Amino acid sequence: MVPMPRFLRNALLNARDFALTFGPFALLAAGLLWAAFWFLQPTPPTTVTLATGPQQGAYAEFGRRYAAWLARHGIEVVLRETQGAAENLELLRDPASGVSLAFVQGGADTREPPPGETKGDGLVALGSLFFEPLWLFYREDSARRLLRQARLENLGELRGWKLNIGPPGSGVPNLIGRLFEANGIRDGDLSLHRLGQTPAVIELLAGRIDAVAFASAPEAPIVQMLLQTPGVRLLDVAQAEAYSRRFPFLSPVLLPRGVVDLANDVPPADVRLVAPTAMLVAHADLHPALAQLFVQAARAIHGNSGWFQRRGDFPSERSLEWPLAAEAERYFRSGTPWLQRYLPFWLANLIDRMWLALVSIIAVLIPLSRIVPPLYEFRVRSRIFRWYGQLRRIEDALSDGERDRVELLRDLDELDSRVERIAVPLSHTDALYALRSHIRLVRNRAEARSGERATEQAA
Repeated sequence: MVPMPRFLRNALLNARDFALTFGPFALLAAGLLWAAFWFLQPTPPTTVTLATGPQQGAYAEFGRRYAAWLARHGIEVVLRETQGAAENLELLRDPASGVSLAFVQGGADTREPPPGETKGDGLVALGSLFFEPLWLFYREDSARRLLRQARLENLGELRGWKLNIGPPGSGVPNLIGRLFEANGIRDGDLSLHRLGQTPAVIELLAGRIDAVAFASAPEAPIVQMLLQTPGVRLLDVAQAEAYSRRFPFLSPVLLPRGVVDLANDVPPADVRLVAPTAMLVAHADLHPALAQLFVQAARAIHGNSGWFQRRGDFPSERSLEWPLAAEAERYFRSGTPWLQRYLPFWLANLIDRMWLALVSIIAVLIPLSRIVPPLYEFRVRSRIFRWYGQLRRIEDALSDGERDRVELLRDLDELDSRVERIAVPLSHTDALYALRSHIRLVRNRAEARSGERATEQAA
């Protein structure tokens, strides 16, 4: 067998010493990093489910915009089509539904906490997104037939009408119920229908129902179409301010004259409306990075001016029925995190979530790291110093004269041969040369004793 080159053997021995000394420290550092990563979960899930609304509604349209925006950051948003805000809330509260976020209309929740208390259902708000006016479209010929006048003036005049208020899963039935109660309208005073938006509009245009009511952002295609349909009018809510005082989740808004179509002057006059605020609601345990991304998406999607708001009005922390999520509060206070302005999302999020843990880990490891160099020094020098014990025994035997000098010299030769094969780093060769010189010193002493004895025997 070809012997291993001396320089390679020395390098392997030094590497082993280094690994055995620094290895436990490195394992401890890796273990602390893994524990911090596991506890903080800096990497968000790559898929999240968002409950929206009916296919032709504003929630569905906004859901598609959110999905496209988050896809640029590697997050897949699965859109769950629903009947509306009430169904969205039930899905959020159902752990088995898989829904993590949803659009929710203000006033849609039938579970009201006691005065002065917050809702304890494990949900948080990521912000209010846009005004969602209550649109009540009616047929002009129905007003002439039922009221003997050209226009519907207020909700109290709806007695005897056929009105569609949307399916049970939407937020409108609860909202309309509150408004009817405030106007003294009871069950049986009018015929209520519960069709979806598209079937209801078909029935309205066919004349089989007199009016439809739904809450939606003006971006909804059905709203855009009905505002420009001849023979269909939009109720002007003259008591909008009074409704907002009675119901805190409502705001008075104004649809300006000509905002739909300036060329054709649609609408021909300002229209007063009442509007709940649409909110983005999520589970309280939603990953903070996802919450941060959704709030940023909300700013990009809802931050521009529109029919009912000026640029920068939304998203906001106003008119919320759930506690504001910590990440949303942080965003409204400080804006987009500094690192995300310059780094990819995944890297900025990792640093943002881990930096405090890294500082803590470093604070623990720095004091521990001070014992590593002495340990390494001790390990290397112990390879040399352990032979001093054998050298001391030879020297003691030499002084006592109990053993033959020739035998002691043979032990010294064997010790010198073994020490010669010791591999140490260059920084520790002084200790190795000191050991070899001490062996030589003991050998010289043993040889001098042998010479003295030989002289005595000759005399």
